[in-house]
Amino acid sequence: MADIMTRVARSASARESAVADPGGFDRWFAQCATRTHTTVERVPLDALDRWRRDPVTGDLRHDSGRYFTVHGLRVHHPEGPVPRWDQPIIDQPETGILGILVKEFDGVLHCLMQAKAEPGNSDGLQVSPTVQATRSNYTRVHQGGSVPYLDYFRNAAAQRVIVDVRQSEQGAWFYRKRNRNMVVETTDEVTVLDGFRWMTLGQVLALLGRDDVVNMDARTVLSCLPFPAGGAPALHRTADVLSWLTEARSLTDVRTERVPLNALEGWHDADGRVCHESGRFFDVIGVDVVAGGREVGRWSQPMIEPRGTGVIAVLLREFDGVPHVLLHAGAEPGYADVVELGPTVQCDPASYEVLPATARPRYLDEVLSAGKERIRFEALLSEEGGRFHHARNRYLVVDSDVPADPGHPDYRWLAVRQLTALLRHSHYLNVQARSLVACLHSVLS
Repeated sequence: MADIMTRVARSASARESAVADPGGFDRWFAQCATRTHTTVERVPLDALDRWRRDPVTGDLRHDSGRYFTVHGLRVHHPEGPVPRWDQPIIDQPETGILGILVKEFDGVLHCLMQAKAEPGNSDGLQVSPTVQATRSNYTRVHQGGSVPYLDYFRNAAAQRVIVDVRQSEQGAWFYRKRNRNMVVETTDEVTVLDGFRWMTLGQVLALLGRDDVVNMDARTVLSCLPFPAGGAPALHRTADVLSWLTEARSLTDVRTERVPLNALEGWHDADGRVCHESGRFFDVIGVDVVAGGREVGRWSQPMIEPRGTGVIAVLLREFDGVPHVLLHAGAEPGYADVVELGPTVQCDPASYEVLPATARPRYLDEVLSAGKERIRFEALLSEEGGRFHHARNRYLVVDSDVPADPGHPDYRWLAVRQLTALLRHSHYLNVQARSLVACLHSVLS
């Protein structure tokens, strides 16, 4: 492990490359954009090709019985600020593969990254993992082309596996969704296909500071890499952190039940979509997609479209010279294990205009009022563009003077190096926190 940590650190600090000059990225990315097109047209949910609304429940499902369904969920959280609510949710039980292939050039690890467009992206192409595919896609339910480089991840035993861990996705919009996050090293001669490019880890991390360039799937895989873990002791032993999280999972009462999409309280059909009566939160919309440079050239699907831009932030502080971040042990209805560690702040501020004042997140006002001198990282980044339409969040890392004891049982300071250890396991850090871990490495490496 020490060897791979050293190699990861070397790649993270490398901005120059024998096979990928940093100045050539923009030229390559622009060229990819001229050869890749995606046209997305909104259509009523009832008009989606090969998707049907159940005549009794109103649930949305594909004719093949694969991909995913959209149904209703009733959530009971008696001790929460909102003790009960209804919502639509995406149910996609299959596990996909998010994989980055790495290879050493001149003693430096390089990542094979892809320029990929998704129908929900706000700004076209984004830098994506080598492989980003659901099980339905890579088993070719769509009868389209095969996924390039997939065999490196499906037959990973023939290579050197650096990362292989199942991680959750958005627990507010997905029901128990998990993807296999993988980093696999090869020594093979790899043919670089159109739309792919070798990059050092440092070159990829540098792009995180640009709005809407590195996609969510790349960020979550990057966060799982074994970055160096040296340094003075953390405020809390990792064993104590795990005990704290286990206690939160044991004491938090969140119960969910599936209900028909057309029977959700506070939700209704309007203009071919499903939306909340308050005009807040999110809508379920339908889209027709025409795409070039993908395994399938045309398809229809439902998507979740948030009504606002969210704020995802961690507070950062050094204790005895060791960088720590303030994490929140929070529950979301779609989590497989009730509670995961999330950022200090994770919300759409506009939603709280129609929620009780007690629901307003702690530290939100501190983050929103932070001056430029306290902001260590800031970028507008997109969420998963295959299921969410124009879902964007403002990601921030903010210097803080919150004391070692934050005074609330749901918050705790963790050393950045502890996050690396936790990410070797499933379901400890949520997807928003994992994105911020990647952003932190871009600042601290």
